[in-house]
Amino acid sequence: MGPVRKLDVPVSDLSLIRGIWEVRVKKYRHKQKKEQERIEMSALPKIDQQWQYRIYCKALKTKELNQLHHYLERSTLTDIQPCTAEQQDQKGLDPEQKLIFQLEGDQWMDFPKDLQWMTYLKEWQVSGTKISRLPEYLALFTQLTVLEIPKNAIAELPPEIGKLTCLRKLNASYNRLSKVPPELGNCENLERLELTGNHNLSQLPFELSSLKKMAHLDIAENRFTSIPICALRMSRLQLLDLSNNSLTDLPQDMDRLEQLVTLFVHKNNLTYLPHCLSNISTLKMIVVSGDELTSIPTKLCRNPEIKFIRLRDNRASAEKKKKEEKKKKDRWRVQREEEVKKDSREKEFIEVYISSLKDRDTVPESTTKVSISCLL
Repeated sequence: MGPVRKLDVPVSDLSLIRGIWEVRVKKYRHKQKKEQERIEMSALPKIDQQWQYRIYCKALKTKELNQLHHYLERSTLTDIQPCTAEQQDQKGLDPEQKLIFQLEGDQWMDFPKDLQWMTYLKEWQVSGTKISRLPEYLALFTQLTVLEIPKNAIAELPPEIGKLTCLRKLNASYNRLSKVPPELGNCENLERLELTGNHNLSQLPFELSSLKKMAHLDIAENRFTSIPICALRMSRLQLLDLSNNSLTDLPQDMDRLEQLVTLFVHKNNLTYLPHCLSNISTLKMIVVSGDELTSIPTKLCRNPEIKFIRLRDNRASAEKKKKEEKKKKDRWRVQREEEVKKDSREKEFIEVYISSLKDRDTVPESTTKVSISCLL
């Protein structure tokens, strides 16, 4: 045997090695982010979109191609010229109608492929379909100001929705949402958010606190057990609808909503209202359920400037409702569509009724809801 060779094995602190790798990973991620920003700012995505459009057109027949060209008259692509004001007048079309995409009917399971080329659109109105998710190319619609997608089967909002920085109104009521992406907080121009009747929704991300222009927040008919913290940070909020949830109390700092005008908290488990509500000078209307509410600040119910409305269920309907709720737990999925229609009709009725009270000098001490059915 030859002489035994000694090997010197370098030994160092593992935390030092880990720190070096963390720095490298951080630099790599930063580099990736910069590259992504560079690509987004460049013309490459638009050029790629135009080439994808040309490839798509090559696969179409002449008749289909002509229909597509007619449908995309206002597209910015080079092959299609936008309509002039004179041409629009001759066709009898409102120029604003050209910027609205409408889709309705349960025959739709997905968005049409042609939609990805209409990035000039400013409004989407999609309702009553069986569509379960929004398209991957949603982020391309940077000019979108209104996104109306109620009464569908949408299970989640994609993170890409945060790139719609011009968005002012989002209505995702009566879908199947269980959460809201924190990226929605990037839509800083959002003024109206409606998430009614998703049933599995129980919280909102803290990132929505950055929505300082929010004036209308509707999260009724869900599973909220407390008011989301982000809602209390929306300083310009004028209408807050928390009805038909599982609230047991209201926070003592609700007077942070200094511009609040209308508050809906009926159909919850509230037994009292906090005194801080009387500190909101802009408050004009409060709607509560009068059956369980036992403690109310005197300044609220006797203030002539505030319309204090109590909604009461009659005893027969209350007992019937409890029995129906037990049955619904077993057959919730089967009756989902019927519940959406019923809940939306009931909400529309209450909104119309309450709006009629705004023009009255006085309001009734309490209002009993009566169910009427007609056989035709």
